[in-house]
Amino acid sequence: MNTFHDMLWLSLPIPAFLIDPGDVIAEVNPAAESFLNASVRSVRGAPLFDILAIDSPIDDAFRRVRQDQSSLFMNNVDVGTGNTRPVRSNVQIAPMTGMPGFVLVLMEPRGLADRLGRSFSVKSSANSAIGMAEMLAHEIKNPLAGITGAAQLLSMGLAGDDLELTDLIVSESRRIVKLLEQVEQFGNLRPPERRAVNVHDLLDRARKSAMIGFAAHMSIVEDYDPSLPSTHVDGDQMLQVFLNLLKNAAEAAGDTKGTIRIRTFYEMSLRLRRKDGTGSLPLQVEIIDDGPGLPPEIAQDVFDPFISSRENGTGLGLALVIKIISDHDGWISVDSVPGRTVFRISLPVAPKED
Repeated sequence: MNTFHDMLWLSLPIPAFLIDPGDVIAEVNPAAESFLNASVRSVRGAPLFDILAIDSPIDDAFRRVRQDQSSLFMNNVDVGTGNTRPVRSNVQIAPMTGMPGFVLVLMEPRGLADRLGRSFSVKSSANSAIGMAEMLAHEIKNPLAGITGAAQLLSMGLAGDDLELTDLIVSESRRIVKLLEQVEQFGNLRPPERRAVNVHDLLDRARKSAMIGFAAHMSIVEDYDPSLPSTHVDGDQMLQVFLNLLKNAAEAAGDTKGTIRIRTFYEMSLRLRRKDGTGSLPLQVEIIDDGPGLPPEIAQDVFDPFISSRENGTGLGLALVIKIISDHDGWISVDSVPGRTVFRISLPVAPKED
């Protein structure tokens, strides 16, 4: 730190990235290192889109900043590393004076320190649930079966309040068994068997199943882009994702008649870093409901196991959703305010057959 500018760069409390004319990272500050969980040496010289996943048309933003030589602000943009859930941020892009083609990217994550301190990675959350399933399945499910059977035998000679107590034992025991079975889904989930799939076919199947079941009281509106190409997913697993999200939207409405909107569209803004390089996720699916929205106290943890806003909710439906999406190298985010909650899934295009 030899100059005032060095000290200023090191002291910035928010992540900052200096990007060269080829969209390669020239420098990052310590706050950016913390956000990326990577050292400046490991990211310096790497293409920006190999390091960051930004849910916004960032290519066009860079072009405009370089061309107009003026700053550009983008509010409420999802930014992540490709290995963790997105962080909603405000992003500013500014041209560097005296350095043609270079731009400065400043991120202002909303509640960054709190999020980093409390959040799990997708895989660690799933592994926690798997480990719990292995530990609890045999140790608890077998004794519960005995307790349930004993309560049912006792109920044969009881009446009135005593019978209500044995019925309570049976119902609560069965609820615990159901919870354990849901946890075990993490361990039993096989690797995805991917093939080219029309995402609208999966959405139609999910919609029809929902309309004759848990969403019978809801109105489901389709807003499809008919030109979407096929995606590359495990059809059965992705169907489970759509069903879970539709069920979540229907349950959010309670007994009231609400509306669920299923929207699909094509957008090239999101790129994720993968083991085999950077991949784009242009196929977008949104499940939108007009319910009360997510409670603020759980909004940032909604994908973690056992986090639920509903009484007796297990909090495992969305945890399973994000595990499946992660296994497909996809992306999911949520934006929620009272009257409008949007779960957005970003998926890859199926590769062209040789």
